[in-house]
Amino acid sequence: MKVFSGDSVAHKNKENYSPYKARQEKAGRDLKDKSIVDQQKGTHKKPDQVFSAAEANDRMYDIFKNHDFKCTHEERQKLAEFYALLMENQEHKNFTRLLKLKDIAIKHFIDCLIITELTDLKFPLLDVGTGPGFPGIPLKIRFPDKKIILAEGVQKRVEFLKHVREKMNLQNLDIIGRNINPYFEYPVQGVITRAVEDISNTLRNVLSCLQEGGFVYFMKGPGVNPEIEQVPDDLKEFYVLHADHTYDLPKTENHRRLVVYKKIKNAPMPEDEDNDILLNESF
Repeated sequence: MKVFSGDSVAHKNKENYSPYKARQEKAGRDLKDKSIVDQQKGTHKKPDQVFSAAEANDRMYDIFKNHDFKCTHEERQKLAEFYALLMENQEHKNFTRLLKLKDIAIKHFIDCLIITELTDLKFPLLDVGTGPGFPGIPLKIRFPDKKIILAEGVQKRVEFLKHVREKMNLQNLDIIGRNINPYFEYPVQGVITRAVEDISNTLRNVLSCLQEGGFVYFMKGPGVNPEIEQVPDDLKEFYVLHADHTYDLPKTENHRRLVVYKKIKNAPMPEDEDNDILLNESF
């Protein structure tokens, strides 16, 4: 917030002091301080308006149509159900900064599903750092018969994912309540991530689970070039940059990149870690 000095503000009194402006500036400082405290506490503003799943379904029909996004009636119904569950838990769980249905429909649902028009996903598919289920839950809605594994290290999100799986009756969906590292050995053909982790870190962490010939799909913003350029040589022994798609969310100014790496060689298995995950730890 810009605070004006007395010399820079034209005012009738000699001291160039405006009680109104002072109150406004103090209110702005208080609001900023509260925002910082809320972020530190992990709290989030409650949505001003929450639609039922049926209402959300109807409204998303128009939103998707206006943004040239195609999905089936069944997919849209499921997405609306997911929206309702997400908003139901938002006030206390702080799952998303997006609170309006239109923003969620575009920046979560379209954002997660539009990549299926750009690339062929390989399954079993591991969603690393899924948070409250992005992109994993929308992708499970689109591919109900495919094996998808959601990995998330924050317990409250894990509990929410289990709740969503039960309420929406999502089959063939595993939830791993831990962060993924090189000791994770569950075999998958695809890895996808919408998290902010650096490309090199993710490539290293999935070395043991991603099979030769499998793919890692990075959902990134337009400024991803430094991450691509900084992939170290020791990882280039096992991965090759396979595709780099630049695109926009339809009829918006939201720019995106889908960066895809292919695993060309299996890495030696790491020595056992004390807390190495076992297959029966999936739930």
